[in-house]
Amino acid sequence: MEPMDIVGKNKEDVTLPKATMFKIIKEMLPQDVRVARDAQDLLVECCVEFINLVSSESNEVCNREEKRTIAPEHVLKALEVLGFGEYIEEVYSAYEQHKLETLDSPKGKWNSAAEMTEEEALAEQQRMFAEARARMNGGVSLPKQSDSES
Repeated sequence: MEPMDIVGKNKEDVTLPKATMFKIIKEMLPQDVRVARDAQDLLVECCVEFINLVSSESNEVCNREEKRTIAPEHVLKALEVLGFGEYIEEVYSAYEQHKLETLDSPKGKWNSAAEMTEEEALAEQQRMFAEARARMNGGVSLPKQSDSES
């Protein structure tokens, strides 16, 4: 049974925002590297499949523990079971950072986003992309590729 069959949706029904994914892909690579559109589409599909795989395994871990809600520890255990144990420390660190950021506001970070101006939201998004780039590059920030080079 495929993970998508579990939720009763076709593969075409579930996807990630392509523009955001393309931006992440572009920002993770050196400026002189270009990625063909079909390769970008393939990377997006791989991300969707990875999310489905981890979600499905997390659900199985949760069910084995006779729980009804998937908790972060279920996701971490799923990563281990699936052979992604080497990423658990980094994933846990990102989770801890997320918890700290959401504690900034009593209602959580996402509720405060509605109070941001468009410029503030864009600046926050850029900061988060920069943090993700730094984590992916082992703490080394690569120069950002300008949009005019696409």
